[in-house]
Amino acid sequence: MGAFEYTALDAGGKERTGILEGDTPRHIRQLLREKQLLPVVVNEVAQKEATRQKSFSFARRVSASDLSLFTRQLATLVKAGLPLEESLLAVSQQTEKPRVQSIVLGVRARVMEGHTLADGFTEFPKVFPEIYRATVSAGEQAGHLDNVLERLADYTESREQMRQKVMAAMLYPIVLSVMCFAIVSGLMVFVVPKVVAVFEASKGKLPWITQALIATSDFLRAYGLYLLIAGVVGFILFNRWLRNPVARTKWHRLQLRMPMIGRLTRGFNTARFTRTFSILSAASVPILEALRISGEVVTNLPMRDAVSDAATRVREGAAIGRSLSVSKLFPPMTIHLISSGESSGQLENMLERAAIAQERELDGLLDAMVGLLGPMLIVMMGLFVMGIVFAMLLPIFEMNQLIH
Repeated sequence: MGAFEYTALDAGGKERTGILEGDTPRHIRQLLREKQLLPVVVNEVAQKEATRQKSFSFARRVSASDLSLFTRQLATLVKAGLPLEESLLAVSQQTEKPRVQSIVLGVRARVMEGHTLADGFTEFPKVFPEIYRATVSAGEQAGHLDNVLERLADYTESREQMRQKVMAAMLYPIVLSVMCFAIVSGLMVFVVPKVVAVFEASKGKLPWITQALIATSDFLRAYGLYLLIAGVVGFILFNRWLRNPVARTKWHRLQLRMPMIGRLTRGFNTARFTRTFSILSAASVPILEALRISGEVVTNLPMRDAVSDAATRVREGAAIGRSLSVSKLFPPMTIHLISSGESSGQLENMLERAAIAQERELDGLLDAMVGLLGPMLIVMMGLFVMGIVFAMLLPIFEMNQLIH
């Protein structure tokens, strides 16, 4: 039995869409006819999802918050002792999003065919990442699926919270920067020329700051559109350049050397790595496999390569902490906690402590950055506006002095 998405017409010719469970598309069409619906399109959920992922589509992806909510609901129902297929059915009935509902029913169909829950998730690799599938598989093999799902729910929720914190921290400076640029550009292009035209008509010698303001205004009016186009083209070319792995590695290495950006990048990726490594270790995933999967969640390429090199050294018999310390890209505190966890046999607990420590440090950095950038941008905009006002008022003062 599988899950199928259908499009059908009712007696009034109105289009109806939904999801039904059945053995084959023919069976689904028969069920639709019994409901006095004319089937138009019937597609298996897993097959349609695979086609959607391979092709470009404007369909909304399953967000991290949707995955977090699904994991928490499933963990709660499994913990309560409800059979897995009934838990999946209940979760599919609770969601209000058709895409999520179809995916959950597709997973349920695989489970009812005798496959494991991890195998069901494998049908939707873009929705359920590798760490998710590996952790569930280890939990099923160990017989602790409920505990593993609870850990996964905590993990997905913490990742979503971290992502929201980073986005919220970056949103304020970006919006403020755009507003500053728009205000100053509007003054230079529309306001300054009208005011300065009065001074130019007087044929008097203007102060150098006023002349510079006039030249800047004329330049922006003449070439502002070309500058905007050049900026857009440069942004597109830069993104294309980043598609090259060698170029992207150079850019990521440069990010690590930047004063504030480097600390944020290092802290964010270290927190993701240690949190992922912790949950995989707690789920009894083999260390080498856990290192490989944890390295995949690291977005900075030099740090990802450092994890890969460390995995190679661990395979040869070296300690994890010592192997990670070779690159000198991970914070010393994280290395010390991992080494302590190895020697004491409490690696997963120390990894979790390392993740918590990095997340706290990241929160502090983000708060400091927002607290610093906001006033700096306001002061900069104030200085620009003050310079424009001063450049326009100075000729008036000089004219008054000549009259007296």
